[in-house]
Amino acid sequence: MASENVLIGVIGGSGLYHLDNLTTIKTVNPETPWGYPSSPITICAFPSGTRVAFVARHGKHHSIPPSAVPTRANIAALKYIGVRAILAFSAVGSLREEIAPGHFALPTQIIDRTKGIRPASFFEDTSVVAHATFGDPFSVRLVKWLEGEVTRALEQEGRGVVLHKDKCIVCMEGPQFSTRAESLMYRAWGGDLINMSVLPEAKLAREAELGYALIATATDYDSWRPHSEVVTASQVVQTLQANANTSRHVAATILEDLHVAAQGDLLNEEKGSMAFSIMPKSVEQKAEDVEKLAYILPEYFKAAN
Repeated sequence: MASENVLIGVIGGSGLYHLDNLTTIKTVNPETPWGYPSSPITICAFPSGTRVAFVARHGKHHSIPPSAVPTRANIAALKYIGVRAILAFSAVGSLREEIAPGHFALPTQIIDRTKGIRPASFFEDTSVVAHATFGDPFSVRLVKWLEGEVTRALEQEGRGVVLHKDKCIVCMEGPQFSTRAESLMYRAWGGDLINMSVLPEAKLAREAELGYALIATATDYDSWRPHSEVVTASQVVQTLQANANTSRHVAATILEDLHVAAQGDLLNEEKGSMAFSIMPKSVEQKAEDVEKLAYILPEYFKAAN
């Protein structure tokens, strides 16, 4: 596995295509067994020398729709360069009145409405079977750590942005937004937020034994509110830029501390989690599949020499 001396990877969503106040050291674009990432990975550094890796989920110029994001390549490439945890940012719709456009949220649960559409496993189409645990889809320790740090960063910015905690996010297929009936159904299911990107990112991060947390930034109220306009792209864009500026402030404020915390046991939660998820080796496992999986899980698969 290659190493760029970087422990934290950032995946930027709609509106967040770069990080501020950091020096670009280099860009890398590793070709993984699942292709190239959605953008070259930028290795940035703080004045202290702490390094962070950044990839734009939808490409540098937002040219990749949610269903076509090469998520396996993104996660695999970050793991390959030595990242141990991913902090993802995403614009989301709000399914609750109290989560107003402009507010931030840290979800702890996911409802999957993308199944069968997007490649959601590194083991898909291979001769190796694995069943990763996913009861807590986000890294519990990492999310708890972020609750305090993000709150402090938002207070420091002074714009009055509220952080909502312990929320459930629905991940839907796109590119269209929800119907009113769907939006109401998601609320009845217990959904608080909705987006098109958290999956399969969270699932693939878990399979790669990487910590993963999402900072969700609300841009709209989806389509559930009676007597209100349904969500439109122009409405989203109006809130997007302010959210992106705040996201960059949050990232610049917390990433260095997260790097320091990562050198303790904060990110050990996922380490070894796949050990009992991979089915025993069988004679039907193909050498090329084992070599492919060794790219992300060298601890369990040995690539052919």
